[in-house]
Amino acid sequence: MNIKKFSLLLVLFFITRSYGQSGKYNDYPISMVEIKKVKLADNFWLPKIKLVQDVTIHHCLDTCVKEGRLENFLVAGKRKPGCFRGKMPFDDTDIYKIIEGASYSLISFPNPELEAYLDSIIDIIRIGQEPDGYITTWLTIDSTNPPAWWVPKSGGRWTRLSSSHELYNSGHLFESAFAHYYSTGKRNFLDIAIKNADLLVKTFGYGKLTIPPGHQIVETGLVKLYRVTGNEEYLKLAKFFLDLRGDSTIHKLYGPYSQDHKPVIQQDEIVGHAVRAVYMYAGMTDVGVMFNDNGYLDAVKKIWNNMVEKKMYITGGIGARHDWESLGENYELPNLTAYCETCASIGNVYWNLRLFRLTGDAKYFNVIERILYNGLIAGISLDGKNFFYVNPLEADGKFKFNSGSNARRPWFDCACCPTNLVRFIPSIPGLIYAVNKDTLFVNLYVGSQSNIILADQKVDVVQETNYPISSEVRIKVNPQKKAKFTIKVRIPGWVQNEVISGDLYKYIDTNRTPVQISVNGKIIEYSVDRGYAVITRTWSQGAEINLSFPVKIRRVIANEKVKEDSGLVALEYGPFVYCVEGIDSEDSLNNIIVPDNVNLNVEYRSDLLGGVNVITGFVLLRNSERMIKLVAIPYYTWANRGTGTMKVWLPRN
Repeated sequence: MNIKKFSLLLVLFFITRSYGQSGKYNDYPISMVEIKKVKLADNFWLPKIKLVQDVTIHHCLDTCVKEGRLENFLVAGKRKPGCFRGKMPFDDTDIYKIIEGASYSLISFPNPELEAYLDSIIDIIRIGQEPDGYITTWLTIDSTNPPAWWVPKSGGRWTRLSSSHELYNSGHLFESAFAHYYSTGKRNFLDIAIKNADLLVKTFGYGKLTIPPGHQIVETGLVKLYRVTGNEEYLKLAKFFLDLRGDSTIHKLYGPYSQDHKPVIQQDEIVGHAVRAVYMYAGMTDVGVMFNDNGYLDAVKKIWNNMVEKKMYITGGIGARHDWESLGENYELPNLTAYCETCASIGNVYWNLRLFRLTGDAKYFNVIERILYNGLIAGISLDGKNFFYVNPLEADGKFKFNSGSNARRPWFDCACCPTNLVRFIPSIPGLIYAVNKDTLFVNLYVGSQSNIILADQKVDVVQETNYPISSEVRIKVNPQKKAKFTIKVRIPGWVQNEVISGDLYKYIDTNRTPVQISVNGKIIEYSVDRGYAVITRTWSQGAEINLSFPVKIRRVIANEKVKEDSGLVALEYGPFVYCVEGIDSEDSLNNIIVPDNVNLNVEYRSDLLGGVNVITGFVLLRNSERMIKLVAIPYYTWANRGTGTMKVWLPRN
């Protein structure tokens, strides 16, 4: 190592150390158990992470190379002649997101060849960075010729922030560099991000440029860089960008589309572009926690209540309108024309995760589970190479809902969703467990093994389950020595007769069957705290918790204010929302009626869609005395057998 590089590392070490010890800023009371400490042994999520590494990452990288994403960095750095290739001002972020997901995947599946490939990509990215740290290739190559029609042609750096995505690009750069450094320990990408972040600190602030980003995510990216460097200027800048919003005395407001219609602490409704919204609320939660700002935290809780009570689909999706990829009015939840962008589902998980870490309330993980098993993984095909940008709850085989297609597509001109799935899915092991002092939270039921620090000692936790195909869960607890601590296991909302918080949806059948929990073979009594069963005891080697969730077919109806769902019913089994495809209903999908009293059954089909539980039964056909066999499949698996029709909501009578 040369002296210059060593000196830089030494300075950064002491900066990080000093800020880490200052205690100047708060942090979340609950910490997630890191991905590095969780090893999956799971039949549902582990194969999906492996599929992303083996198939999806390469599919996305190959497409990015063909479309010039990497070449743009070489042209920007004048290593290659040419013009910007691409159709979006944020095309750079597709590369960043792939690096992020690939980095996280290396934790579950070490792959030296992939790691070396990432290093070569990072070398190319460095070439496209300007000497002062600026990095947005389209603007560096030709600032007078933006790639998208909606970006004004006049102006240079920072002059078109409502649409240029310069700060959005930085945000994904920071998020990705954090992931790469965390996963590999290498600084090559982190140094690029720090150089860019330092430029932002020099450029933006009171007495400098006072313009917020059009599309949010730089805020959470800056917080992550603060965590890894200890440079509090990054944290202050994140708050600055949020404080600017809604202040017409400082800048011309973008309006509700960009959540810039009033100050963030006065906002109480989820509005505008769905992805921008949830990214901003995640950033607000970070800033509210770290600055101990109750104004921020009260606002995000009010916005969350508005979302789950009036604007969320049963699949966990958000975004009712194709127009500008936006939220609708309260209770505006159309099915055929629903948008439910995949990126919005991913951003919603990030936001709900932060709210859980703040409160320890299971209602946030109930939303996360609903999103994960339904609206989010519906975005990627079972072969890992085709995608939904848009996730409707009904398809008629004609309406081209998916960016000009009525089927899954291998790519999009705006490729944010495929690369966001690459970014997100490998990070799922980091959602399973969390700790707060001497309390362990079990949030998701995923076969796994983890080494956790609890009550000042290592505790080995092994979870054995075939959830969500089965509802049986075994958790083995092995502390180094006998110790008293608490384990909180989440009782899923669907077990507690709660679709999501509020009255937007409800189950027709509200009979509650208690969850039976045993420890070391003996059934125990337990209290419930904010949706978690609380088990406090002295634990010793070989302890075992057994859970058995009462799973059955559930019929869901929507609030009468949701006009699109009036007189309709949806089916659930465990965490899965179900749908019916035309391919399984003799092209009679539009005439199927599912009365409340019809008998429905569940059967496991190993030969169908990779192995799924299907709901079957004989149901009525409208205007006919005929009965037809209903075959309902998990929503996330639809459109994997060709183009066709689909419905989540079906008539009750």
